[in-house]
Amino acid sequence: MVHKSNRPTVHDIRAIKARGQKISMLYVTTLEEAAAADAAGIDMLSIESRFFSPEMREAAGRCFVQVGLPFGPYGQLATAEDYLRAAFKFTAMGGDCFYCAASLDIQKVLCDNHVPIVAHVGLIPSYITWTGWRAVGKSATEARAVWDHVKQLEAIGCFGAELEVVPDRLGEFISKNTSMIMLGMGAGPGADAQYLFAEDVLGCTDGHKPRHAKTYRNFAAEYARLQSERIAAFKEFIADVNTGAYPQPQHNVAMQDAEFEAFKAGLGQ
Repeated sequence: MVHKSNRPTVHDIRAIKARGQKISMLYVTTLEEAAAADAAGIDMLSIESRFFSPEMREAAGRCFVQVGLPFGPYGQLATAEDYLRAAFKFTAMGGDCFYCAASLDIQKVLCDNHVPIVAHVGLIPSYITWTGWRAVGKSATEARAVWDHVKQLEAIGCFGAELEVVPDRLGEFISKNTSMIMLGMGAGPGADAQYLFAEDVLGCTDGHKPRHAKTYRNFAAEYARLQSERIAAFKEFIADVNTGAYPQPQHNVAMQDAEFEAFKAGLGQ
């Protein structure tokens, strides 16, 4: 496993912001994606706790890993103690910081215990019933509410926050006026980090794509081609079984004639 001292720390990520350097961040779900992110030089990874494991930490290499602690209705965590125990568990496994979209009081307990917490402002998927799927902060009133939320998180000691689908001007203002690391997803170029899902970057999904998503490779077409080849290979296997073309002599285990005759002779005894 990559030794913790060889990986970036909270201090290092804050130093990146202080230098004005942009942070690259991906949401990944597989060992292959994590390993590719490390090889490519991605700064931060977001990995849900259900996908996080010692093997995933190993694959992530030098990447700074945010482990997602699922919000109550989407997981088994309800109380501050639940969240704290989960954070300690995944810290021992190699998590570097933790996403938490629970209430401010729960987030504060985690912060008070020196757990690096990334909260969520703007469009918050776990609270979507209150806002609908839309940009948040386009009016002065909503922008102020987003700003107030940021300051509340800052006051309780959060390390950062995902800043999702807010106007670019608001995203830049917030990022420049908070000590937290603002992980922008559809928040414009002024956010501290640019955060995308690997499945969007790789073109793995069909249908609706968020405005902020950008596809760099078309894995969907490659997966479709592979599935077509998979089906064709299975059909050829069926045909070989039906015609006797498989198995061939090289696929079989040979037995000496004398041994086989001795076997049959022994059956009559």
